[in-house]
Amino acid sequence: MPTEELIIKALENLYGPGGKSLSRAVSGIMLSGKKAFVSLSGDPEKKDAWELARRNAEKAILSLPDIEQAVVTLTAEHAGTAQKDSHDHHHSHKHDAAPNSPQAPNNRSLHESLKNIKHIVAVASGKGGVGKSTTAANLSLALAAQGWRVGLLDADIYGPSIPRLFGVNQKPAVDSKKLTPIDACGIKLMSMGFLVDENTPMVWRGPMVTQALTQMLSEVSWGSLDALIVDMPPGTGDIQLTLAQQVPLAGAVIVTTPQDLALIDARRAIAMFRKVHAPILGLIENMSYFLCPHCNGRSDIFSHGGARHDAEKYGVPFLGEAPLDMRIRETSDLGTPIVFSDPHSSQSGVFLNLAAKIKTLLETDIKKAPPNIILS
Repeated sequence: MPTEELIIKALENLYGPGGKSLSRAVSGIMLSGKKAFVSLSGDPEKKDAWELARRNAEKAILSLPDIEQAVVTLTAEHAGTAQKDSHDHHHSHKHDAAPNSPQAPNNRSLHESLKNIKHIVAVASGKGGVGKSTTAANLSLALAAQGWRVGLLDADIYGPSIPRLFGVNQKPAVDSKKLTPIDACGIKLMSMGFLVDENTPMVWRGPMVTQALTQMLSEVSWGSLDALIVDMPPGTGDIQLTLAQQVPLAGAVIVTTPQDLALIDARRAIAMFRKVHAPILGLIENMSYFLCPHCNGRSDIFSHGGARHDAEKYGVPFLGEAPLDMRIRETSDLGTPIVFSDPHSSQSGVFLNLAAKIKTLLETDIKKAPPNIILS
């Protein structure tokens, strides 16, 4: 079986800029079965040379016995790391990665991979636990039900949900050095959860995570799509900024629940996307109300109407409400999202209506300048 020591040894006779052995540049190694995830620390000012070194490292690791897939990412190095003594080489992956932004990906490769995708849409939330991934999954299926070719990228590297939501545990095939997305329920899926066992903790620092995201975009054979839905991790951190700055986003859909704590974080998400000039397609109020399956009585468990109020206040579209519903939860847990398993249900109708609004916005000109509103 492959070991960290074997990977270090495979890189000993490869060199980066300035004659630095790549074995000395390793800042992180994670092994999962026959897959190796390795990060290299390099000078961001020499990004072209380090990109060549990264590709050479992947080839060397792939040549090792029992390695079927190698993902090598680049992180910014600490000042002075090049001066470390050679007796530390074999432990260099334990050093801290620099808290800098990751090196910019190869934009030409990224844009080439995305050129046949008409619309890239981020489904985001300011905080976790608001049902964002379930919403992203059902919106993707609802767009496909309306005749679009749809892909769904799970960008939550630390806590991927899409494999469980779709009941998929197979590994993607590799064709012409690119990953082939998984076909499920009529859409194309890609997630770090397909590459790493769900019980394996992703103890990666920010630069490794953002590099992994750009590689899942640029090194996946997405083909021709009308829409690629990106299920974002919660918050407003590195992944959100990387996607907004490196990818031609058609817009962002922000999912929130009605209570004040969720709305506060949703406002931060609005502010972030506006700061990077990404269009905001609108807000969805998820878990907006609860319909009792026995008496059909309605209860506003988390309050109600907060997202609509904020949408009006901050000048963004309000797309609609989705209920807190047993059927939505049950079908998600079973790996058969409601829009796929019961497309004629009232619950599916909610997502079909939301998707129709998003589709209309994408087909019209939404890239006009947003209103100049300062969020407090």
